[in-house]
Amino acid sequence: MARLLFLSFLLLAGFSSVHDFKVPALDGSTIDLSKFKGKKILIVNTASKCGYTPQYADLEKLYTTYQSKLVIVGFPANNFAQQEPGTSKEISEFCTKNYGVTFQMAEKVNVVGDSIAPLFKYLTDEAHKIGVADPVIKWNFTKFLVDENGKLIAVFPSKVKPMDAEITKYLN
Repeated sequence: MARLLFLSFLLLAGFSSVHDFKVPALDGSTIDLSKFKGKKILIVNTASKCGYTPQYADLEKLYTTYQSKLVIVGFPANNFAQQEPGTSKEISEFCTKNYGVTFQMAEKVNVVGDSIAPLFKYLTDEAHKIGVADPVIKWNFTKFLVDENGKLIAVFPSKVKPMDAEITKYLN
């Protein structure tokens, strides 16, 4: 259904920026990344049962602090130690109940491997172009910062917390 159309669209399209992507949201709607032109976008692969899961709180703080110039999109992924086993509904409820998440959350995707989501394949390829070594995504809560024109400007590993100066220096 929607996922098949989404994948068909991606296979036919050439991508020049993150703004070229539309992704299914946890709530069944579509997140059109082109709507975020003019703002930076932080794209994060997330998981509900990870040691880094408390970063949801800092992601929400980052979002509420900088929402005039930053959009955050979380992408649940079950690629590392099966730390995101839930359904879309379970993930949504977990994020809202435990961390008050109000930023955008996409449907669960694969962020590594043969079935990597096209957006993460694009981001990984772009990361290589700016000198990020493999593996680009080593674990949950890897963060990709995209500029106002949809171009990747930085990748932050899991250990870098959302409110760290390494990230906020791009927002001040």
